[in-house]
Amino acid sequence: MLAIQKLGSNCNIGAGVITCNYDGANKFKTIIGDDVFVGSDTQLVAPVKVASGATIGAGTTITRDVGENELVITRVAQRHIQGWQRPIKKK
Repeated sequence: MLAIQKLGSNCNIGAGVITCNYDGANKFKTIIGDDVFVGSDTQLVAPVKVASGATIGAGTTITRDVGENELVITRVAQRHIQGWQRPIKKK
């Protein structure tokens, strides 16, 4: 379950979005403004505030507040490793 203290209107929360709200001792909240788009498989590490109009790219990990109308993407660039071979199981 998402630990969102406030969810604004007209928001899109993508599939697999989670709020990381517990540090082992305390629980924290996330606040999401109006007209926010949160891409699939995003992690919101509370406590954070996502201001109105913000867009968060899929697979992003949010650890700091997101400003109004900002686009945030934290994914690592995709790499292609030529000649790589999967390890072979020993028989």
